[in-house]
Amino acid sequence: MEGKAGPGEGRTGAERVEGVEGAKGVEGAKGIEGIEGSHRREPAGSVRETSLLPHEETDKFSMRLQHAVGEFVDGPRDAVEEADQVLEEVASRFTDAVTQRRRTLRTSWQSTGEGEGADTDTEQLRLALRDYRELTERLLRI
Repeated sequence: MEGKAGPGEGRTGAERVEGVEGAKGVEGAKGIEGIEGSHRREPAGSVRETSLLPHEETDKFSMRLQHAVGEFVDGPRDAVEEADQVLEEVASRFTDAVTQRRRTLRTSWQSTGEGEGADTDTEQLRLALRDYRELTERLLRI
């Protein structure tokens, strides 16, 4: 359509970043722009491509759930109880995994401070914000 810009078109990087209050006026907004596009340029094997739980653990939960579904005809109540137990364990494991990931992220930026290493600190903060954003978006897609 002529005359209407699509999302992100004709805007600076800082204006395109949603949820970063005041980003437009921040010195070094180019660094903030990197937050928006950085998840698209991650190399293979990066943190972005890893699951919160190990694959063998997710496979085990999937097999238990499939078993419960398969046993429904012979024992509906037992099958539903097993499915309930699997869900409870999965939720607990995800809670633990997210808590641990958040602790790691917090450690990565809380040690940064103002002063001589401000450029490095800003880069660490940018990476931390990118990782928070990615993790939150992953959880919202579930």
